Amino acid sequence: MTERLGFYERVLSSLLEQGLLARDARVLVVAGGEVDREAFAALGFTDVTVTNLSEAGDERQDAEALTYPDDSFDVAVISAALHHCASPHRALLELYRVARRGLVAFEARDSALMRLALRLHVVDEYELTAVADNGFASGGVRNTAVPNYVYRWTEREVEKTIASAAPQRRHRFVWFRELELPVSVLELSGKGRWRLAAQPLKLLTKMLPKQANLFAFAVFREGLQPWMRDEETPDAAQIRRRLGQ
Repeated sequence: MTERLGFYERVLSSLLEQGLLARDARVLVVAGGEVDREAFAALGFTDVTVTNLSEAGDERQDAEALTYPDDSFDVAVISAALHHCASPHRALLELYRVARRGLVAFEARDSALMRLALRLHVVDEYELTAVADNGFASGGVRNTAVPNYVYRWTEREVEKTIASAAPQRRHRFVWFRELELPVSVLELSGKGRWRLAAQPLKLLTKMLPKQANLFAFAVFREGLQPWMRDEETPDAAQIRRRLGQ
């Protein structure tokens, strides 16, 4: 979606400024396409591989079963595609597996405002619009013609997913939130009148940023937990001290 390009570039720029990303990093983009290429090119990244189930990528890859070995890239990125997976959590952890330093993901955030929008039928619970826009042949779950459920995330859910997959490691989480009405989707679905709500909603989300619809998160590895000696061996002495033994 072109409305997301500005948000995409702002997130990458912020991570560059914080020293969490580098322009010469080896980057893998999963379920990517032209928007991803534009964002990375605009910011001067030099080593970006774009993959997709379709011909939109440099290589064909399934986000839920990447063929790369562990730690093949420095950073893995996915934008507006986790919700097209049969298991969004599995896809997220595949990115985590193949990225040596960390991952960046762009999705919608689950919030009270979003749930209200669902009840008012402003946004879809299942992605009917994308399938209709692709001639009822693709655009749904795993890019099939079946409309996918639009899985939306919270910060706590991201933290729990990563901690469950890699409890031996410490992580740094970075959150980004913005409001941007999906004008192109609203127009396609005959709901263009809702664009008039943009300004009031922007004021609301300035006061309550967790109600914004655009959500991005970055997860970076930061070494081992203090009770681990290495990736597979706990530090018995450290654990005993923590347990007061």
